[in-house]
Amino acid sequence: MTKFRIEKDSMGELEVPQNALYGAQTQRAVNNFKISHTPMPEAFIRSLIQIKSAAATANANLNGIEQETADAIKQACANLLKDNNLMLHFPVDVYQTGSGTSTNMNANEVIANLASKQSDLRIHPNDHVNFGQSSNDVIPTCIHVSASLAIHKKLKPSLIHLAKSIDEKSATLSGYCKTGRTHLMDAMPIRMDQSMSAWSAQIRQQISHLNSLQNAIQSLVLGGTAVGTGINSHSGFADEFSKILSQDTGISFVKTDNFFAGIAAQDTAVSLSGLSKSIAVTFMKIANDLRWMNSGPLAGLGEIALPALQPGSSIMPGKVNPVIPEAVAMVSAQVIGNDAAITVGGQSGNFELNVMLPMIALNLLSSIELLSNAAMSLADNAIRDFEVNHENLEKPLHKNPILVTALNPIIGYSKAAEIAKQAYKEKRPIIDVAAENTDIPRAKLSELLDPMKLTKNES
Repeated sequence: MTKFRIEKDSMGELEVPQNALYGAQTQRAVNNFKISHTPMPEAFIRSLIQIKSAAATANANLNGIEQETADAIKQACANLLKDNNLMLHFPVDVYQTGSGTSTNMNANEVIANLASKQSDLRIHPNDHVNFGQSSNDVIPTCIHVSASLAIHKKLKPSLIHLAKSIDEKSATLSGYCKTGRTHLMDAMPIRMDQSMSAWSAQIRQQISHLNSLQNAIQSLVLGGTAVGTGINSHSGFADEFSKILSQDTGISFVKTDNFFAGIAAQDTAVSLSGLSKSIAVTFMKIANDLRWMNSGPLAGLGEIALPALQPGSSIMPGKVNPVIPEAVAMVSAQVIGNDAAITVGGQSGNFELNVMLPMIALNLLSSIELLSNAAMSLADNAIRDFEVNHENLEKPLHKNPILVTALNPIIGYSKAAEIAKQAYKEKRPIIDVAAENTDIPRAKLSELLDPMKLTKNES
């Protein structure tokens, strides 16, 4: 049976598990918020611990707390970050008070308890670990810090890897020409490398957009405390904290230009979520293109064969499905849904505080994680090793009546349309019908209607 100890806070006494590092306020939150049984993301908790460590150093440098107190807090934070069972100490449900106060106090209590045990000092969760801070500036700061770390460590490297993989694959496919499609209908020819270059350009554009948001994401509100006025915080704390956190993480963080906006609103998180949605839309396009090109293999387009990764049916032997593009498409759908929730959350800045911070953090970090992993899977398990079915590309290519578009400048749109309709009706190659209905020599038609040449604008 679980053994308990008695803990006391401003509201009275209650039982806390004997071996728990957290205290009364965390236990109250555990008792109150039995909603999703989902704690805050580990990436968020790790960033929160890093914030507490940097804050202790800043406060000691500014003579807000004793140096030995700061050292004990920093050591406790370092030990927590090395703890393989870290999340056992952070049980508070995501769906809690909208400021994230319960999670902030969870961290304050755990760090204070551990610091006290590992030193001869009495470290207080509010008076020392939370000195010069409020949940109202800690949690928004943690959203920015955790998102920045996730972008730098995972999302951007994953997107760069995906773009590079697309470029490397497309460089091997410049000799393949296929029927282009608009409205899912036959259109003018396009080379495989040209088609794939669109994917790469989309990904690189998204990376560029991420870079443009970097300054906003790396601007922090810690130092604004309760409502943005900085009450109970040293006037130099925000700058000192940002400098130390930058040294600790290797990412350049700065004090925000306006504490009031950063605490009352979550506009930057909403913008980052919107960009995550945009990346998801790009992924959906690439995934669906791959699925269409891979469709068949007999009754579909069958232009490529994706790597066969697993059996595709529990009843149909030999069936293989495009599992990676399907998984990526589901990721895209989820990220788009996350963005809808974050958009609503962003609207919940009531006067001086946004009150949907934990939900925003959960969904934002989830989107970044999903997109990072999906990018790697798409690159390594789908794009890198798919094979081109050259015969299936060639078969419809020269019969495509839309090739007659190349004759527009010579015979006019109306005459070209007549030739195209006849070719469709009689199911004949366009060159044969054009030879019968124009004065252009067949040799010249062969040159004008060469699909590969039509992929190059040499006029």
